[in-house]
Amino acid sequence: MPKISIIIPTFNEEKYIKTTLESIRKQPYKDIEVIIADSSSSDRTREIARESYPGIIIVNRKERGVGIACNAAAKIARGELLMFIDADTSITGGLLSAYGKAFEDKEVVAATGPIVPLEKASRWITLGYKVVSVYTVKLFIGIGKPSTISSNLMVRKRSYLKLGGFSTTMNTYYDWDLSNRLSKVGKIVFVEGAVAKTSVRRVEKWGMLKYFGFHAGNVIRYNLFHEPKQDYEPIR
Repeated sequence: MPKISIIIPTFNEEKYIKTTLESIRKQPYKDIEVIIADSSSSDRTREIARESYPGIIIVNRKERGVGIACNAAAKIARGELLMFIDADTSITGGLLSAYGKAFEDKEVVAATGPIVPLEKASRWITLGYKVVSVYTVKLFIGIGKPSTISSNLMVRKRSYLKLGGFSTTMNTYYDWDLSNRLSKVGKIVFVEGAVAKTSVRRVEKWGMLKYFGFHAGNVIRYNLFHEPKQDYEPIR
């Protein structure tokens, strides 16, 4: 089984990062390294990460942006596979093994899986996550316009670096943009058993209608014009 580098972009995530790292420590898959791609957090994110996960690697960047942080981490990663999750996301026990099996197919360059709420959430929010992270993602993969989500995404390192990684100029849909480019060089698959749990804090802050309405409109904008919205508050 190949070595996996788990890359977590962070900015002031002291409330969540310990839970995220604990979920990684519980993984039965052990040939992994964890890299925090931090954007100069002003809280205790980096300190808590070091306390919670011995041997963790921390890349600290002054520039803000998920693409900038993740690309810097990917360049020093030693794994054949890169796993991207958010700092407020926990991975379930069989996730890495499920992805490892998917990548036994050498034509696979990227894989994604279901995303469910981390906290207790209303049935409508839970349904919304299923519609977006399962049904929509499967649909777009099926029609040849893959739409992976970076809070639960695994990529072959050589393909990621060859294509230049995430866009450093997009505030939204940098993950969809990458998956569209990756689809030109190999297969992207959906792995049912690779389940991640992510915080619903932004959904609750915005409200369901605003949150899912924003992303529904952005899907259309990205696929029609290849220019996703930029007016999105950066959180990492």
